[in-house]
Amino acid sequence: MRYEIKYQPSYAMLVVYLTPGETITAEAGAMTYMNRFMEVHTRMRERGILGTLGLSLIGGQSFFVNDFTAESGEGEAGFVAAPIGDISDLEVGPGKGMIIQKSAYIASMPGVNLDLEWQGFTKGLFGQGIFMIKVSGTGRLFINTFGAIDIHDLGPGEQLTVDNFHLVAFSDSCEYVVRKFGGLKETILGGEGLITEITGPGRVFIQTKNIREFAGWLWQLIEPLVRYRSR
Repeated sequence: MRYEIKYQPSYAMLVVYLTPGETITAEAGAMTYMNRFMEVHTRMRERGILGTLGLSLIGGQSFFVNDFTAESGEGEAGFVAAPIGDISDLEVGPGKGMIIQKSAYIASMPGVNLDLEWQGFTKGLFGQGIFMIKVSGTGRLFINTFGAIDIHDLGPGEQLTVDNFHLVAFSDSCEYVVRKFGGLKETILGGEGLITEITGPGRVFIQTKNIREFAGWLWQLIEPLVRYRSR
């Protein structure tokens, strides 16, 4: 399967070129266009430990994913994510599994498995808008970030502390612990909330922008208009 990522880093779009019979799976709503040779089949996302309904309500994910298949000719389709930001392609294979934030998923090639039954959220990667999915199998995985992608390669025993709203993905070879940022004073005044301490070996993907802070900044602009119109 051929593909390219265009318009990086701020307005990235994934474009795939499929030979007849090739398929790519994408998050519902991610498609921007496709040519006439593409056939689309919608299916319900596999039930995880919380069930499809639980994932939709708590994780903010769609009930469905779409399988795009080139049928009668060379297929082409473009995919984007809602936030303004970058797209990265990750190679998944034996010893190269990933743990990704649920909202980072855009698309994946056949052979890539998204494990929604993973028990990892019991360690704390659950809540504050964070729900992680374990990725295994073999193939290419495409993820998006809010802002640019910052990559850190950790050696054995090397540690990195990441704010949960900036955490996008990390290698499943890493160990991690989720905790509050400092004491009560630091949590309230520092504005960090929960952080994740990740220990290598492995790779960590961070997004440079914080969507919670962006929403707060946007509300500061909108709130005066809302109050004025409600008078």
